[in-house]
Amino acid sequence: MEQVMIILCVLFTLAFFASAVLKRFGIPGLIGEILVGIFVANLVIGDWSLLEFLHIERPIPGVSDGNENWDMIEMIAELGVVFLLFIVGMETKVKDLTSVGRTAVLVAVLGVIIPFVAGYALIMAWDGNIYHAMFMGAAMVATSVGITAQVIKDMGVMNKTESRIIIGAAVIDDIIGLIVLAVVAGIAATGSVDYVDLTEMTVIAVMFVVLMILFCAKAVPEIASRVIRSCENRKTKDPGWRSNIDIFAVAIIVCLLLSALASQMRLAMIVGAFLAGMIFADYAHDAGLTKKMGSLTAFFLPFFFVYVGLHVDLSAFTTSLLLLATIVIILAFVTKYVGCGLGVILGSKKTTSPKIVGIGMIPRGEVGIIVATIGIGIIVSGEPAMTNDLFAVVVLMSVVTTLAAPFLLSSVFRKKYGDRTKDGLQDE
Repeated sequence: MEQVMIILCVLFTLAFFASAVLKRFGIPGLIGEILVGIFVANLVIGDWSLLEFLHIERPIPGVSDGNENWDMIEMIAELGVVFLLFIVGMETKVKDLTSVGRTAVLVAVLGVIIPFVAGYALIMAWDGNIYHAMFMGAAMVATSVGITAQVIKDMGVMNKTESRIIIGAAVIDDIIGLIVLAVVAGIAATGSVDYVDLTEMTVIAVMFVVLMILFCAKAVPEIASRVIRSCENRKTKDPGWRSNIDIFAVAIIVCLLLSALASQMRLAMIVGAFLAGMIFADYAHDAGLTKKMGSLTAFFLPFFFVYVGLHVDLSAFTTSLLLLATIVIILAFVTKYVGCGLGVILGSKKTTSPKIVGIGMIPRGEVGIIVATIGIGIIVSGEPAMTNDLFAVVVLMSVVTTLAAPFLLSSVFRKKYGDRTKDGLQDE
């Protein structure tokens, strides 16, 4: 525990100061937190390194897992992004999400197809290995909504149409990405796809999301009204009566439960956390839930962004690998921007900005890294389905898209809404 306290203290202190410094220059604080992760991972002086000093061992793809300190950072990072998406869910009402449903589907579908095809074609041209190409395509598909959600939350623009489209598309993107990854992994591992398992997985994932949205729309208002009436009746009979129910504790329980259920459905935990937050959307403000959850994320969330940066090993890049990484990064930006922006053009009003949605779906974050890690672990004809070099490329692509998206997103939001972003005003 002493070593754990040292690790948490060092990482949190560095993240706090880096975030504070960048905020003074109008730069999103999460950029500083990611840069701290890169700094910690790559600070080497002679035989001494900061990672060794902190007793943190990063996993080596296809060779070894990280040590218990790495696992601890990963766990705290996951909790941070789970709590963040719970807050985002509390600021998203069902009617707001369903009102952009068609557009969100188009954004998600086109934002998957175009990046996958581009990533696949690039690696087929690079080394001609179909398995490398499939996993690169799958990594290009990924979207890490945690980064975008933090920017949207900080700017107070959750009620804008573009924000609702981004969040809705991210949930759908997770389901489609899950299917793509299952197909790619199945082909790499066995040479074929188990269509029965794939269909079952898809149906369960879709049903989970749809049923939770229906529950939020139909059951939650009825349950809440009955609880409120019961409390009012007791208050009438006994003016001194006070409820012992702690709504914050209930919210935490629901958040953790639905996050675990989402994981069981093979969805990302953040999807469950987001849906859990929607349950409390109509009551979060009066109950002070957003402020209380904000206290949790103030500690946990910086570790998520530091964790993303910790994956970057700058010593892994040669000249040729940097060239490939540059091409992949450019494609990562262009394909998501074009694909998701096209979805907005085809499915939404002219007043909705395809630029904002396209940029909001760009960051790959930890999701792209997870896809690449799965590829490293699958052996095809004695070789991993994704090489260490390609893994390094995916990590750099994930981090660069994560670093750049907040700058671009805040810029296009301000360009369209100006100072009104601070007020969180409704769209005209």
